[in-house]
Amino acid sequence: MKVEQLYTGCLSEAAYYIESNGQACIIDPLRESQPYLELAAKNGATIKYVLETHFHADFVSGHLDLAKKTGATIVYGPTAVPNFEAHVAEDGEILRLGDVQIKVLHTPGHTLESSSFLLIDEDGNDYAVFTGDTLFIGDVGRPDLAVKSDLSRDDLAGMLFDSLRHKIMPLADDVIVYPGHGAGSACGKKMSNATESTIGQQKELNYALRANMTRKEFVAEVTMGLVDPPQYFPKNAVMNKMGYQSIDDVLARGAQLLEINHFMQLLDHHKALIIDTRTAAEFVQAHIPDSINVGLDGQFASWVGTLVPDLQQPILLLTDAGHEEEAVVRLARVGYDHTLGVLKGGLASYVAAFKPTERVESISAYEFAKRYPEMDHKYILDVRRISEYETEHVDGARQFPLDFLDRNLHQLNPARVYYVYCAGGYRSVIAISILMRHGFSRLINVEGGYNALKQRGVVPVTDFIEQMSDL
Repeated sequence: MKVEQLYTGCLSEAAYYIESNGQACIIDPLRESQPYLELAAKNGATIKYVLETHFHADFVSGHLDLAKKTGATIVYGPTAVPNFEAHVAEDGEILRLGDVQIKVLHTPGHTLESSSFLLIDEDGNDYAVFTGDTLFIGDVGRPDLAVKSDLSRDDLAGMLFDSLRHKIMPLADDVIVYPGHGAGSACGKKMSNATESTIGQQKELNYALRANMTRKEFVAEVTMGLVDPPQYFPKNAVMNKMGYQSIDDVLARGAQLLEINHFMQLLDHHKALIIDTRTAAEFVQAHIPDSINVGLDGQFASWVGTLVPDLQQPILLLTDAGHEEEAVVRLARVGYDHTLGVLKGGLASYVAAFKPTERVESISAYEFAKRYPEMDHKYILDVRRISEYETEHVDGARQFPLDFLDRNLHQLNPARVYYVYCAGGYRSVIAISILMRHGFSRLINVEGGYNALKQRGVVPVTDFIEQMSDL
């Protein structure tokens, strides 16, 4: 028996490869099929099943392409109603894989169809449980992401309480827990950086598995502090349920290299959005007007999904050479299938065609510290997440999280000068690029973000400051 976790850091997502005696299954695969096909081929195995713990909201799964290419059976747990051929298993049903067994455990609560898969080894012993978004390391799945459910999040939280108490916690303490996500995912609140644990460790350390916890306490704690999920979540869940076009077609179109004239024609004809995937440091020096910067060196896909509201939006890409396919795949993982191509030669070819560029004023933490005593602090924008701001922030800075930038634009005055910072400089440049598309021009990026500012002695505070008033 072989078990391998395939963890993708930019989405904080874990897929799994299980193999026994020449047969394999994949749990919760990402959009692209090739890594799983190559892994099975390397081990001389045939992929028999593609197991889906639920209709994912935070990424588009690769179940359809993978099943089509291998003949594998797609398996969901009870109550799932996919719009394609799949096996909807019964609670407790046993799936045979080589010399091992996989038991389907219906664990609703995160969503109605959410299920976990219990791996039983060759000797008949419970070995590991693949919990999807039901149980994380240090946390549990949020109960407000079900697609078209008439149940409230409190109702779903109550179901999750029962699923954990009756299906997961009774497992032996030494059973390994393999979750669907780690820290950084928006599918939970308090996830650990660890990507595996045991039932015993989780019963000891996970707040939601306290032995004396009442249902009322569980519902209150699991639902407390939930912020709105990224706007692409329900759209991805629908794609996973209803189907989507092949990743091969998306790649063939999206990764093609475009000469500058063709690039500009497509930009104009399709009213395309240019996404510049270079680093923030490169973007601030020079970029194509009206392009937005979301660097491939960060959580590229999830930030595009959060900030670009239309999955049908035509997209043109600016990437470093050799990263064209990576950018298209990462967009497709969150449902953006309408990439039209990549500018051949990057920004250099744009400049060589005598096209105008823009830049962003960017200052060091040292310079910011020098200006800080004289500046109007209410025009310092902290674009980190709410939880980060509440922990500590520059004294006087206004909370303006990047997650909700579009809905709060009306609070800003384009005539004002704004200093913008995040934790390390990645998100502040994303925010500035979007503000520039909306006509803001007096924006100053703080290099190194809060981490650098703190080192320079700009006073942080730890108390919560109310949301900014209209500026």
